[in-house]
Amino acid sequence: MLGLAALVLAGAWVWWQQEPEARGTEANALWARHQWVGEPHTDAEYRAFADLLEQNRITDVYFHAGPFEADGTVPPAKYRYARDLIKAMREYAPGVRAQAYLGQIRVVDGEGVIDLDDPAVRERVLETDEEFLDLGFDGIHYDFEPIYPDDEAFLTLMDRTRELTRSRGRLLSVALEQPTLVDAAQPVYRALIPRTGPVHYPARPTAAFLRRVADRADQVAIMTYDVALPTQALTGWHFARHTRATLELIGDRTTVIMGVPTYRPLAEWAETLPVALRGVRRGIDDLERPPERPYGVGVYAGWTTRPGEWARYRDIWLPAPASGAGA
Repeated sequence: MLGLAALVLAGAWVWWQQEPEARGTEANALWARHQWVGEPHTDAEYRAFADLLEQNRITDVYFHAGPFEADGTVPPAKYRYARDLIKAMREYAPGVRAQAYLGQIRVVDGEGVIDLDDPAVRERVLETDEEFLDLGFDGIHYDFEPIYPDDEAFLTLMDRTRELTRSRGRLLSVALEQPTLVDAAQPVYRALIPRTGPVHYPARPTAAFLRRVADRADQVAIMTYDVALPTQALTGWHFARHTRATLELIGDRTTVIMGVPTYRPLAEWAETLPVALRGVRRGIDDLERPPERPYGVGVYAGWTTRPGEWARYRDIWLPAPASGAGA
């Protein structure tokens, strides 16, 4: 067993040494803190935030505006400054889409907060979405967790939400956990491991479920982080594998955003922003052809990203300046 583990580690290390060729693309997102809608900000703060978005070529910001209450509402006091935010974004970052990031812990097997199986709750969620669109948000970004691949109620909500957003000329995006490694193992997990409690099987989308979500969403953001692998090479392989597999699976159907971390994970020495970005690039390199739809990365999160990490992001991910630029 130790010999096999050593071979895996050595093979991953050798694979990791190759410098990726792919660079950043035309779609990049940022998960932003709730305070942007819940607290007042000065004009200078709005300008500085807009400058950060432009400097890092962010096209979409998921502004945390919830979470939903159990009944599907969000108290207006939680987003009392949302209109000021939207006004500032229109003025200082007109090319960036501001999406309302809304979610909650989904009730599964009797545990959780919001019961999406209840049609009345889904209707109130839609009414709340409409309120945020009325404020001027460019889209709705759902993050309900956990979402298992048999969740028909969630897909029904997505169908109704898409009708709403498209009628307004806005976007529907959704954050999902990283897909399964082996779809065929899901029935075994379901039979042996409960879906609730301290030990439960993870809510990973299968290939079929991910396609169904992609057919309903304008953007799908994969929460690729929380890897907890022991080395940078294995962590980079994780990001590369999921990038390639996801883009091959749904990259022709919807815009794909691969989530990359700047928070401090458990395996902080291995799961870093540079490792994640390099892994995503390796995954793009492995594609036989580029997807038909835009794709990129989403930085999680705005409130944990340090100036030095933004500098590394620009250096590792964004396209290199054209030869002679600025001369």
